[in-house]
Amino acid sequence: MRTHATTVICVRRDGSVVMAGDGQVTLAENVVKHTARKIRRLWNDRILAGFAGSTGDAFSLFSRFETKLEQFNGNLSRASVELAKDWRTDRALRHLEALLLVADAKNTFLLSGQGDIIESDDGISAIGSGGPVALAAARALMKHTPLSAREIASEAMEIAGRLCIYTNNNISVEEL
Repeated sequence: MRTHATTVICVRRDGSVVMAGDGQVTLAENVVKHTARKIRRLWNDRILAGFAGSTGDAFSLFSRFETKLEQFNGNLSRASVELAKDWRTDRALRHLEALLLVADAKNTFLLSGQGDIIESDDGISAIGSGGPVALAAARALMKHTPLSAREIASEAMEIAGRLCIYTNNNISVEEL
């Protein structure tokens, strides 16, 4: 049995950085948990990280990423590059099935096992099966409303939860 992805979004607006994720864990055609926390604070609460994909793989990546953050004194860019390099080249890591979304006060990066380190053009990034829905909703809200980053992230997650069967509306939110 394989787990299905989730939805995690990061929104930047007016100096705020907000990451939100849903709480649903799906195994095959069954929802097995409603209250998972898929985002967390790292490195002295200065970095937000969220995952989509296999939970065990994500925990391995969080651990490796925390090690990189310590090694590079909280430098998000450098830690991201080094994790992506290891993830792509390490025999064990390259089989991990997950995506990471990481952010600090200045940068947001989407990291993948193919060595991708993607920074969005507009301050909004999303991952997981409901990611495209949340991303579209957040971009529309950013363009057409004065809502805060927190309000945009929360509303985008609510919309994704209504459309994506692998995403629920039990949302956790972290803000820098």
